[in-house]
Amino acid sequence: MKRKGMLVIISGPSGSGKGTVVKNLNPQKGYALSISLTTRKKREGEIDGKDYFFCSKEEFIKKRDQNELLEHAEFCGNLYGTPKSYVDSQIANGKAVILEIDVEGALQVREKFNDCVLIFLIPPNIQELRNRLVGRNTEDSLTIERRLTRAEQEVKFIYEYDYLVINNEIEKTVESIDAIIEAEYLKPHRNIDDIENFNNN
Repeated sequence: MKRKGMLVIISGPSGSGKGTVVKNLNPQKGYALSISLTTRKKREGEIDGKDYFFCSKEEFIKKRDQNELLEHAEFCGNLYGTPKSYVDSQIANGKAVILEIDVEGALQVREKFNDCVLIFLIPPNIQELRNRLVGRNTEDSLTIERRLTRAEQEVKFIYEYDYLVINNEIEKTVESIDAIIEAEYLKPHRNIDDIENFNNN
């Protein structure tokens, strides 16, 4: 019996390691990783169509206005959004669609899909977050301070989420997320076909 798919949203401050965690999720679990559309400039090593769909501001606005995005947000002067058609098709196929988006986007999605699963990811403490941002060596000190200020604001929304995972070790964090998704798949409303089969045989 085909189980019902779901949206799994992973959020967390910039530097929390959410991108690394998502990349380390076991592909054999059959997750569908959503790829965000963004106007942000491509970083070294990033691949268009794999890490993000990179586009101009004009292209982004056109897709947004045509209701082709599930959610959209602006962060540090860049636009981000989730293409709707891909997400819908994967859920229809029973997949757990992994969305790596910020708090604003996550709450937008929950308004449209109240059955989605929200996971908030943070480092052990704020100093570790600072160390990770500095260690990336991709931004100047002013941008890092802006990201830390943003992190303090985002943490206030933790109680809007279903789960909190402390990202101290990547392997353990991935195991925790796998366990959360497996538990969610066992909820009765995601297994209506199995329940009906039991009752009818």
